[in-house]
Amino acid sequence: MPLRRIALISFHTSPLATLGGKDTGGMNVFVRETARELARRNIDVDIFTRSQSAQSLRIDPRIAPNARVINVPAGPEAPISKQDLPKHVPAFTDWMCRFLSEEKTRSGGPKFNEERPYDVIHAHYWLSGLVADGLRRCWGTPFVQTFHTLAELKNQIAQRPQERESEERLRSECYLCGAADRLTANTVVEERQLIRFYGASANRIRIVPPGVDLSRFHPIEQAYAKSVIGVPHDHRIILFAGRIEPLKGIDTLFRAIALLKNSPSGGLDNLCVIVIGGDPSEQGRRENEEMARLHALRSELGLNDLITFLGARDQETLQFYYAAADVLVMPSHYESFGMVALEAMACGTPVIASDVGGLSQLVRHNRTGLRVPSKDPLALANAARALLTDEARRRAMGHRAACAAEDYSWTKIVDKLMAVYEEIA
Repeated sequence: MPLRRIALISFHTSPLATLGGKDTGGMNVFVRETARELARRNIDVDIFTRSQSAQSLRIDPRIAPNARVINVPAGPEAPISKQDLPKHVPAFTDWMCRFLSEEKTRSGGPKFNEERPYDVIHAHYWLSGLVADGLRRCWGTPFVQTFHTLAELKNQIAQRPQERESEERLRSECYLCGAADRLTANTVVEERQLIRFYGASANRIRIVPPGVDLSRFHPIEQAYAKSVIGVPHDHRIILFAGRIEPLKGIDTLFRAIALLKNSPSGGLDNLCVIVIGGDPSEQGRRENEEMARLHALRSELGLNDLITFLGARDQETLQFYYAAADVLVMPSHYESFGMVALEAMACGTPVIASDVGGLSQLVRHNRTGLRVPSKDPLALANAARALLTDEARRRAMGHRAACAAEDYSWTKIVDKLMAVYEEIA
């Protein structure tokens, strides 16, 4: 039987949220673009997310025809800390059960399977998985689990106690590896991690990487892109884009820039470093300890004239920053995949990335970019200098990067997802 209705659960963050915020990033894009591609295939898609504002539409149809974002009132309809989110999972699950039962009655049933309201549930992140597990008991609907990040891996690279994930999350991820009908991993690396650290069964894991919207992210003439974002054409740009949190390794980038600036051979002329993500205002610094720490580090290293914090940017704008940049840097301590790197590659921009997680597979060393050891400012500085001073090499890498990104179109990625859904529907 062909798939007709699919539920996506994104408990803690909405696919409509502006990217680069505290809890918004690649997962938001994954959920949003998956929904849009499924909807283009005439599949009805509902995305359930916890309401963070009483002014939000309960049912928001803006995402695409045939797709809806449903804001679930579970706990305060306001942003709350991640530590407080798990206690609202039961209320979220109960509300979904009631909502779907009532909608089934109102609709008269033409869109609903007689036994269950959705053919498949796809849960994103561990909290969503707990909801999906409860809903399977309610409806008997099978579910696919995608974690996006793993607590065990984050704990291994945590530098401070407050950066460690909770025991509750660790236990829940382990449980969900056994409870879910299928698990998807971004890469073979993540598949191995699921097996090694959580005892997941290899025969239930499928490799489905994130995709990229090639109609939005594609090569643009660099001079034109610089004019759009207001950067002089003779400036060389190093770009970082992502959430502002310790595991992103932005401090390593700053220390690498200081090494370039203070190098005996001279710093790079007309260099500017752009940081996209978070809220760099005074209030943002009060609310985000890492943002405050990075501002202080920028001043300490004497880099106020080189590094600019721009805050969050939507994807309609991001393409011009990617295309204007000479190189994108992802100095992360851990990445399950690295969607920002893929978007930059699609725009023809080479990537310098830490040799960790999914980045180790996505960025092909000396082909589409350079990989360097994590937490190594000198290696990062040397890689940046190598690309910024060799335009022919940089342009060749950018061309190969754009070609490699074509394998990650959302059409191809959702083909893979559909195959997983059809296994269990």
